[in-house]
Amino acid sequence: MTLPATLPAGKPDPDQCAFIDGVIARTNGRPGSLLGILEAVQESNPRKYLCSEDLRYVAAKTNTPLSQIFSVATFYALFNLEPQGDHIIYICRGTACHARGSRNLLESLRLELGIKEAPDEGSADKLTLTTPDGKFTIRTVACFGQCALAPVVELDHRICGHLNERALAREVDALRQENHQ
Repeated sequence: MTLPATLPAGKPDPDQCAFIDGVIARTNGRPGSLLGILEAVQESNPRKYLCSEDLRYVAAKTNTPLSQIFSVATFYALFNLEPQGDHIIYICRGTACHARGSRNLLESLRLELGIKEAPDEGSADKLTLTTPDGKFTIRTVACFGQCALAPVVELDHRICGHLNERALAREVDALRQENHQ
């Protein structure tokens, strides 16, 4: 991911400002509270990401340099700086999962969801791709720590192990069906 030279200026809407103010007030300036603040702000966003306006507002309200806020948001994999899909699918790229076919799962899922751009060979260990319609985001993680279940995929916070391409396609179809109900 390339980092922007500057974050676009702007202010969150008044409801979001009130939400962020409440989150900050609950932390009472406790050391280490920035992670919790950013996590709550991200979860409050319908697309589950930290927009630049929210990052600037948190920086101003916590008297924390924007560069420090941005460093935290880019260091931890749980934070997103781009809008995420309605359904988030994590594919493990750890050694056991790789040896048992996680790369094939990633490629078949990318093709099934119609994501045209192929990831660079070297970047599959840290990848985020979202479908053009915003329904699905595919992300890779270094390891879930569930090696006995390899290959492991997380679908909307549900861990699925021993998946093959057909089983993953069925799981994705089930998520699509949820959208139509």
